Amino acid sequence: MKFISVFQMPKPVNVMGRSSSITNSFVNGIIPCIIPSEEEIRESLAILELEAEDLRCAYCGDKSTEWDHLRPLVKGKQPTGYISDIYNLVPACGKCNQSKGNKNWKEWMRSNARLSPQSRGVTDLVNKISRLEKYEKWKAVMPLNFKDLIDEELWEEHWNNYNQLIELMKRSQQTSAKVQQQLQSRYREQI
Repeated sequence: MKFISVFQMPKPVNVMGRSSSITNSFVNGIIPCIIPSEEEIRESLAILELEAEDLRCAYCGDKSTEWDHLRPLVKGKQPTGYISDIYNLVPACGKCNQSKGNKNWKEWMRSNARLSPQSRGVTDLVNKISRLEKYEKWKAVMPLNFKDLIDEELWEEHWNNYNQLIELMKRSQQTSAKVQQQLQSRYREQI
């Protein structure tokens, strides 16, 4: 047996590898979160044919661990205009939420993406999709044009902060690469 076959080096981390997290933070940080009424929650679960006592993922039927944005908040590093309200949130499991990301929910469900309901062989997919289509029509949700609703100076300040942070991350990546090279070189000198 070759022992190298059982060894796995951790994947190198780079500063810019976290830029999507920064983008999501800058978008999510401005998204309104509208708390639903008891009646709205009851109605949402009725449309999805889910029970509050045993809440299941609307996509696959596994135990729900969170509520997912049916329509994504971020696309192409920009806010889509959708917000966090009951009309854009459905119960989900962690596998589905992570796998779906900012993809169109219906295309993703039918895709062979890693951990999608289709790729996991989830049964009754047609009915799950049908319930989600009804949910999507429950209220005519239209994306907001955030830029038109915010004072121009404030909007520009927010995105200037974002751009400055991304530029700083790029410079930090260059510095961290030099630090890593120097550490690796000096470590080798010691052994």
